[in-house]
Amino acid sequence: MCGRFTMTVDPAQLRDAFPWLDVREDWSPRYNIAPTQPVAVVPNRGDNRLDYFLWGLIPSWAKDPSIGNRLINARAETLAEKASFRNAFRRRRCLVLADGFFEWKTEADKKRKQPMYIRLKTGEPFGFAGLWEIWNSPDGSQVFSCTIITTEPNELVSEIHNRMPVILKREDYSSWLDPAEKRPQDLQDLLTPYPSGELESYPVSTMVNSPANDDPGCVLPLA
Repeated sequence: MCGRFTMTVDPAQLRDAFPWLDVREDWSPRYNIAPTQPVAVVPNRGDNRLDYFLWGLIPSWAKDPSIGNRLINARAETLAEKASFRNAFRRRRCLVLADGFFEWKTEADKKRKQPMYIRLKTGEPFGFAGLWEIWNSPDGSQVFSCTIITTEPNELVSEIHNRMPVILKREDYSSWLDPAEKRPQDLQDLLTPYPSGELESYPVSTMVNSPANDDPGCVLPLA
């Protein structure tokens, strides 16, 4: 699964990586993004506009929004089958913007887990493949939420965890963000492990274990 990630770049770096994106001026770096928090997304609405949705998908048919706590990730292999994801897979796709993510590696003694930070070797931001939904609250308001799609790990991540988030290649952004309804078979080939040779990982402090900690210390390599 992917349970924490980062987006630490400044607006100028974000515009360099996504020159077609309409970046909002209220952008601020995040070093320890956790489920149920607002996350930066680009929904497939055809306007290439950055928005903020809650992390944890709330299906339109849900009676209780707390279901989103259990739907922070969606398995690429079963998107077309699961009631929570199949309609969004066809119609409501998004990029979830990030520049790294955390996984916890079980140590040899199996008594503790070491947090590891994984990012592109270039340090550039990228887009996770995501899905989004609109939930109509009983009070009349609308809640926009999203989930991050995961897949089998590549060689690097397999030494840390048995799943990894789908990092889309830049050339695939336009296909993923096409507003048109898509058949699952048109998209499935995009949901593959990112090339291991383009990523790096290193251990970080256990301060990342607490969502209350959201500062540069979360991504500093251990001495």
